[in-house]
Order: sequence, then structure tokens, then C-alpha cells
Amino acid sequence: MTIRLLIVDDDPLVRAGLTLMLGGAEDIEIVGEGADGHEVPELVARLGPDVILMDIRMPRVDGLTATERLRALPGAPEIVVLATFHADEQVLRALRAGAAGFVLKDTPPAQIVASVRRVAAGEPVLSPAVTRQLMTHVAGHQEQPRRAAAARLAALAEREREVAVAVGHGRSNAEIAATLYMGVPTVKTHVSRILAKLGLNNRVQIALLVHDAGLLEDEGSP
Repeated sequence: MTIRLLIVDDDPLVRAGLTLMLGGAEDIEIVGEGADGHEVPELVARLGPDVILMDIRMPRVDGLTATERLRALPGAPEIVVLATFHADEQVLRALRAGAAGFVLKDTPPAQIVASVRRVAAGEPVLSPAVTRQLMTHVAGHQEQPRRAAAARLAALAEREREVAVAVGHGRSNAEIAATLYMGVPTVKTHVSRILAKLGLNNRVQIALLVHDAGLLEDEGSP
């Protein structure tokens, strides 16, 4: 399957570099470029990308606002935000808004290509360790109150809650299946139900909510 990719960054040199870098991948087709977040809705409607690689900081409409607007729409493409450094409050807000992950602008080319492929396959592009590190460095007031997060998770059945915590620890579907003694299709069904019940877009948001509820505080967990 060819991954249709849209690149959005206000720096033409960055766009050119990403296009050169990603254009060589046989399974990635760069369908267009944008210079600001306000262009994104029209570009998405016209080009139909599967994944958007989008700068978090742009002068008119930044990547955060563009992500919030786009992910609120049905059938929105997956979004990977580009950041200059990982300890960025805007990055965490973009993840909460539904971005599938983020990559730093100085990330090696092969890793950026791999990130696009992972997102297209429905997988997050950041590890739980990076997520916790990000949360540690940004302002604490951005995190949801623990009680509110716990109240949202109370809507889950016991087995769904166990799967949600496992997602929060960064386990793959196969690892969750082995740990909780269930089939991979059953894990996928539970994840889909969790997303639907909680009104979330992806596994990153599940991990963030589980973190906010204080269920990932055992750093010794795998």
C-alpha cells in the first residue's frame, strides 16, 4: 500500500529536505506541501493524504490549532508533528488533540521514514518513556486532574481497563495478548471499544489518559 503524505512547514528549506528524504521511499507518495496550518483543511479535502507531517510552530495557524481542527472531523488523516525539541508544551497539547506522535527535526532520515510508516499502520511513534519525559518537562497544569481522568476510565469494563493500562505501558497488541492471555483480534476489539467509549482518536491518547489517572507510576513496569 502506498502511503499518501502531506508535508506542512513554514520553512521552504525544511519542506524541500523532507520531500527529498521521504520521496525516495517506494511506499510513500508525497501528494503535496503546505506552508501554514490555515492551508491544511483545503489541502486535505483536495489531496486526501493518509498522513500529515506538520510543523508545530507556524506564524499564522500553528500545528496545534490545525491538529485540533482536523482531528475533530470524521475520517481525518493521521498527524505527526515536527518539533525542535521534545520538552515542548505545544507537543503535549497536540498529542492530546489527537496527533499520533511527534519527531524532532534533527531525527535521522531513516527514523522519520519509519515513523510515517508506523503511523500509517495505526501505531504510535513515541515510546512511553518519551511520553513520560515530555510530561515531566512541561507545565503540570496541562495535565488533566487525576480524578477526572480516573472518572473517564471508570466507564471501561475490567478487561478494557487492563488493556488500556497495557497500552499506556507501550505494549503492542501481540504483547498485550500474551500478557493478558487473549487473542490479538480480541485485543484489537478491546482497543476499538476503549477509543469509542472514551471518545479518543488513537493509542497515544489512551496512554495519556492512563498516565493522568496515575496508573503508570510504577516505573519498574515494562
